[in-house]
Amino acid sequence: MLSQLLRKQTGVNTQLLTAAQMNNLRQRKSADKLVHSIVFLCAILGIFVTIGIIFSLFSETIGFFARPEVNLWDYFTGTDWRPLASEVKSTNFGVRPLIRGTMMIALISGAIAIPLGLGGAIFLSEYASTKLRKVLKPAIEILAGIPTVVYGYFAISFITPLLKTIVEENLGARMGFFNALSASIVVGIMIIPMVTSISEDAMRSVPRSLREGAYALGATKFEVATKVVVPAALSGIISAFIIAISRAIGETMAVTIAAGATPRMTLNPLDSVQTMTAFIVQVSFGDAPAGSINGQSIFAVGATLFSMTFLMNIISNKILNRFREVYE
Repeated sequence: MLSQLLRKQTGVNTQLLTAAQMNNLRQRKSADKLVHSIVFLCAILGIFVTIGIIFSLFSETIGFFARPEVNLWDYFTGTDWRPLASEVKSTNFGVRPLIRGTMMIALISGAIAIPLGLGGAIFLSEYASTKLRKVLKPAIEILAGIPTVVYGYFAISFITPLLKTIVEENLGARMGFFNALSASIVVGIMIIPMVTSISEDAMRSVPRSLREGAYALGATKFEVATKVVVPAALSGIISAFIIAISRAIGETMAVTIAAGATPRMTLNPLDSVQTMTAFIVQVSFGDAPAGSINGQSIFAVGATLFSMTFLMNIISNKILNRFREVYE
């Protein structure tokens, strides 16, 4: 029976094998079963961890919205976010200022990181020599390894004073010490390596034959890069953009330090704002007891943030399926 099974799975006539070779086949089959079991357990563990995170997050969120002091409509439409106020009422729980502050920083940082990151990816993929690419790409990716709290203190110690000098002395505008602009700049710097690395990998996967065909038709290197390579790698590039924006939305310490903790409905990047992650940090470091309305408000904001990033992932997958290119 064992001989027939091994012959069926390996295509080897076991009658011609020696005892040592048969033993080797048995050991390899046992090792394959062990590896299969370990990999399966890893996959199952990841699923259960995800389910546990979602359960712990939304169970507290449901408890938050089940309170008589909280109204779901006021939560999503209200413009006043004061969960720590002494008077507890539904109008204190309007999450729109936190969402607006989060999106403002994400959009401004994306406007900084996307063109710079894409330009760097085009240079690394199409212009840089092999030796230069081996030096530049790891150097750019070092930025991703710097702790985010360092970026926050870099913002308030260098970027904010520089911006205040430019804005107040040259433009005559008023700028707070904590502001969304400096936080957006450091977050943009943080996500540049993500845009550059993923976009460069996508462009490097474009077949050489497409480039050679464009060169044969008389295209310049810039035309090949922008009209052939970038469109061919568009799915990977868009994926890099969406992942980077999701990273900016979920950034915590840099925006907590640089943007301040003032939830307000403003579109002025020179003002102090508060993001959803910054609020979570603020209350987590306070004295909000577990099960209280203040403590549960953390989970409600976290569930809102989770839903936003989850929606962005769904959009990213739709875009990837729409623009995906498959090369033989």
